Amino acid sequence: MISYRDLLDVFWYSHTPTTMPWSDQYKSVIFYHNDEQKALAEESRDNLQASMNGQIFTEIVPAGIFYPAEDYHQKYYLRGIPRLEAEFEAKYPDINDFTLSTAVARANGYAGGFGTPEVLQEELGLLGLSPEGEEIIKQIAERRGIIPACPVSTAS
Repeated sequence: MISYRDLLDVFWYSHTPTTMPWSDQYKSVIFYHNDEQKALAEESRDNLQASMNGQIFTEIVPAGIFYPAEDYHQKYYLRGIPRLEAEFEAKYPDINDFTLSTAVARANGYAGGFGTPEVLQEELGLLGLSPEGEEIIKQIAERRGIIPACPVSTAS
């Protein structure tokens, strides 16, 4: 479980909020479900804005109906590594199973350079990859310079 505050920390850490979106489809948005989450989101945005130059373009809006991205947008980093994508597609031939797989999501993150070397080492055997697949994900993660874990606030 992660608190909404910690989720906001991860969100701000994981992207550049000063980049103006070139379409609605790719805009940066924080969704909230209640007044407390709205206040936390606005506070986090305002605190970040005070510490940086440039306008923050991230919108803060009420959560509505959720629509998953199109299949071809799912697991973006992993799809750029055909050997790993094929290994996971063989395990999860149904696109819904592929999309919802925790192992696929974790491998996608590592393929994108996210995570820590320690956690990757701990989880590697749990991803269900062949020895060749494990070696590929380690090499890709190393090349992409695994990003240190996001510092999250301790307040909840």
